[in-house]
Amino acid sequence: MPAARRDTRPHRLPGLLAALCDRLPENRITVLEQVLETVTDPDDVLLGRFVAAQSAVGLAHQLTEIIHVWRTEAPGLPGAGLALALATARSYPRPRPAQVVVSGPMSASLPIRLTSGVAVEVIRSADTSLLIASFAAHGARDVVTEIGRAVDRGVRVDLLLEESTQAWEAFAALPDEVHVWHRAGTSGVLHAKLVVADRHTALLGSANLTDRALSDNIELGVVLRDPHLVEPLVDHFRWLLAPENHVMRRA
Repeated sequence: MPAARRDTRPHRLPGLLAALCDRLPENRITVLEQVLETVTDPDDVLLGRFVAAQSAVGLAHQLTEIIHVWRTEAPGLPGAGLALALATARSYPRPRPAQVVVSGPMSASLPIRLTSGVAVEVIRSADTSLLIASFAAHGARDVVTEIGRAVDRGVRVDLLLEESTQAWEAFAALPDEVHVWHRAGTSGVLHAKLVVADRHTALLGSANLTDRALSDNIELGVVLRDPHLVEPLVDHFRWLLAPENHVMRRA
């Protein structure tokens, strides 16, 4: 009788777990790991309830696909084993891909996240410095509150704001340690929108720091978590702030 053929098809489960780690912040991944440690198999009712409760666009679909592949490729693997695999993928150091963020209506076609939540997350990740630029600013209380918390933990904050829009007024309640910068001279305006934490994470996009832009307007952005891309960006804006270059001035 001929020998049984070995299945040489590549397993999809490791790649799906790595993609999930690329999408979600570490604290969200650890919550999933805790849930997995309590379930017995892919069809556990508790896991199904957890997936159904996910409100982020496309996340429930992504988790459902992982469960389907788990059932197909490793049906005997307990939830604790999958939790360990997820923890391994989370802790393995590797460059993280760019992530799409949007404001306004969200479809299920892309694993995207809402600009308002990502902006707060990036600010929260800063240990030493924050570079924030916006053409206009109004409201955005969650962002302002998170900047204040960053100042409290010793983070240097530089706000690059367009003077003609009175954007600085949105940040008037922040401590004096916050450095506010305006464009020097009358040639052009400051139209950039970015939030950069230290030299490792940057949110770039079309959204100003206003309530409508962060949540309701149709806006598009991207999060970069590769220091090789973020560091030159930080260096450029630090050059703009250098007094000898006469590009920006302290407000």
